[in-house]
Amino acid sequence: MLFERPGGGERAVLVHIDFADSDSREDPDEFKELAVSAGAEVVAFVRGQRKVPQSRYFIGSGKLEEIRQVLADCEAQLVIFNHALSPSQERNIESELCCRVLDRTGLILDIFAQRARTHEGKLQVELAQLQHMSTRLVRGWTHLERQKGGIGLRGPGETQLESDRRLLRARISSIHRRLDKVRTQRNQGRRARRRAELPAVSLVGYTNAGKSTLFNALTDADVYSADQLFATLDPTLRRLDIPSLGAVVLADTVGFIRHLPHKLVEAFRATLEEAICSDLLLHVIDAADENRQDNVEQVEQVLQEIGAEDIPRLDIYNKIDMLGQTEPGIDRDRNGRPVRVRLSAQTGAGLELVAQALAELLGTDVVHRWAVLRPEQGRLRAKLYAAGMVVSEQGAEGGGARLEIRSPKTDLERLLGRESVDAGKFLEACSELPD
Repeated sequence: MLFERPGGGERAVLVHIDFADSDSREDPDEFKELAVSAGAEVVAFVRGQRKVPQSRYFIGSGKLEEIRQVLADCEAQLVIFNHALSPSQERNIESELCCRVLDRTGLILDIFAQRARTHEGKLQVELAQLQHMSTRLVRGWTHLERQKGGIGLRGPGETQLESDRRLLRARISSIHRRLDKVRTQRNQGRRARRRAELPAVSLVGYTNAGKSTLFNALTDADVYSADQLFATLDPTLRRLDIPSLGAVVLADTVGFIRHLPHKLVEAFRATLEEAICSDLLLHVIDAADENRQDNVEQVEQVLQEIGAEDIPRLDIYNKIDMLGQTEPGIDRDRNGRPVRVRLSAQTGAGLELVAQALAELLGTDVVHRWAVLRPEQGRLRAKLYAAGMVVSEQGAEGGGARLEIRSPKTDLERLLGRESVDAGKFLEACSELPD
């Protein structure tokens, strides 16, 4: 009798195996949090140890029997492995346990499918799901194979399995074309921002580090944020005005996780390109997490995988309110440049330090000088005030004005150009004023 997969079921048994290879190890606590985030009711947690995975069932026969007994005792309908299973292993375990089996990649894909809100996000999730499913189509369809070799044994034509694979390939190609259009649109937006010479800053970090909470606090946005893994999937961009620097574009991006499936990295490349094309990355770190250093290393690996490892970075140590006596502050390197900001996005403590650090890191070409304007340059004086470039003003001989100007050089040059003023001569006539 052939096994047919049941429709669903939320009561889940979790399976976590510790292997001798440290690179293959996963975090059991994070795994349980993933399952809960996906909406599963965790009724049992089976753990074990092996040197290497077993080729047929991933686990040994004894552990398989233990899971079978736990399923019966807990009346569960779903088994979730905290590991990547091969299609054959997943199929073999399902056949033995007669219930639905999900691996770590499938679990993350399920969470992504629930959280995607925009059209682009849904397309990217569907692409990752279809790519994952394409290697697992044989399950449940083996009874439809009718083509066989030999005279008189050939099938009437295309099998159901082949038909499904063909439709799957067509859908994947269609999604790729639509995502290419999204990528083109994003590139056009980036070119427009580069023409406007607006610096791009992206929030990156481990999932649930507090990126969206920080994004909302800095920009007064209403991006969905929650104490759960992968609360954010869709990138959001907002304009952020930094005193003494000007406007920057701040992007909130999808969180990373250890052993992030390659299918997801590829499917979300259009989203992750926001980070790749940034002038500065704000690496948000959960300062209260016991696995903080491991999480930082996982983020570094993903940044390297997407080609963003060389982009300048500022570490944001978030959630200091959970550490007790830690105070907000900025840590600097030996040259005085900010390398770390300590804050709490939830309480707002230290938020102003982010703007200060951004101004120092991005404002490397800031004009801070005294400019003397003649009386007939009243219109230019008004424009400088309207742009927020005037820090203070003093009287000058002949009824003119002596202005203390602080502004990004490009913004000042653009304003002077609109007023038909030669920027080079204007700056040359200004006297230096040290920061």
